[in-house]
Amino acid sequence: MDMTNEGAQIARAQAGRDAAQAQARQGEYLTFRLGSEEYGIDILRVQEIRSYEPPTRIANAPAFIKGVVNLRGVIVPIIDLRLKLGCETAEYNAFTVVIVLNVRGRVVGAVVDSVSDVMELGAGQIKPSPEMNATVDSGFITGIGAVKSGDVERMLILMDIEALMSSTDMGLMDGLS
Repeated sequence: MDMTNEGAQIARAQAGRDAAQAQARQGEYLTFRLGSEEYGIDILRVQEIRSYEPPTRIANAPAFIKGVVNLRGVIVPIIDLRLKLGCETAEYNAFTVVIVLNVRGRVVGAVVDSVSDVMELGAGQIKPSPEMNATVDSGFITGIGAVKSGDVERMLILMDIEALMSSTDMGLMDGLS
């Protein structure tokens, strides 16, 4: 009997934490596509959206770092999120765009297949990110948004773009705090 009460208390505490995290994540998200998946990032991190132009390649940079562009006097590193996140193909076409981000005071460009729209998500629409084993790096996934359009419900992977861009393998934020 005591074990049942303890289990119920643990479940209530976890539900409370999940609700608090969803409340903290609610807000406006810029949605974009990478392959067949749809992602969302906090709109407050987005500086602008630009059409894709081939950047100047940097020698010995990882494949996902496409190079740099000069954006009104600021040299901006361009990261292809499709390559970084392991999408099967990274085709450049008329829909390919660069989302210019301000991450921890640094301007960075992220190449995506296309931008969809800006969407407001309430706490009830955001579910906690799934638990994954240690071989899957899901540290940059903050949750899953459930968006209903008419009779169709679609899943939106909510991404902590700051955590992704600040990861050590990116090498972009060294020396910043």
